[in-house]
Amino acid sequence: MSVLVGKKAPEFKAKAVINGGEIVDGFSLSQYIGKQHVVFFFYPKDFTFVCPTELHAFQEALGEFEKRNVAVVACSTDSEQSHWGWLQMEKKAGGIKGITYPIVADTTKTIATNFGVLFGDYDSNEKGDLIATGPMIAFRGLFLIDKTGEVKHQVVNHFPLGRSVDETLRMVDALQYFEENGEVCPANWSKGKAAMKESHAGVADYLAKH
Repeated sequence: MSVLVGKKAPEFKAKAVINGGEIVDGFSLSQYIGKQHVVFFFYPKDFTFVCPTELHAFQEALGEFEKRNVAVVACSTDSEQSHWGWLQMEKKAGGIKGITYPIVADTTKTIATNFGVLFGDYDSNEKGDLIATGPMIAFRGLFLIDKTGEVKHQVVNHFPLGRSVDETLRMVDALQYFEENGEVCPANWSKGKAAMKESHAGVADYLAKH
């Protein structure tokens, strides 16, 4: 599993479902470069149990992300047709109807692989047959990407462990506070609390340029 913090987010073009039901070709995160920060998160599978709680939680907080000029984008290894079908199901039936942010279809599993969150790999058995060494679906990976396309924060959870949307917003606030004020954010910092001035000029200069 790779650490992408400090590196450019891997590029991709894939099919996605946007606006709750429109399938598009060639969806890419590059459309946000220079315009918005991006929260790009992976979930394991459509039509499951923990996943819809996360998808709905991000939708419920979408207004908070939009106020911060942050785009939210989801992704799994399911097909765009599977995403579309799940989006037609009511929440009370286990569906994700009402989700409006894009959901990317990583059917080739290359996006999850390049982001380092695919659980499993391909190998060969003693007969030379191709086999999978895991379920070949994505862990619950989340990446905060700045306007230059660089990953500034990432977190990866195993399947049973749902993520905190509040913590994601806190990370957005911390990044944007640093970008706007040049001050670093200590442990448990939250919006409205005091930050810290970096005392080492060399480090501050480096951070300001990246």
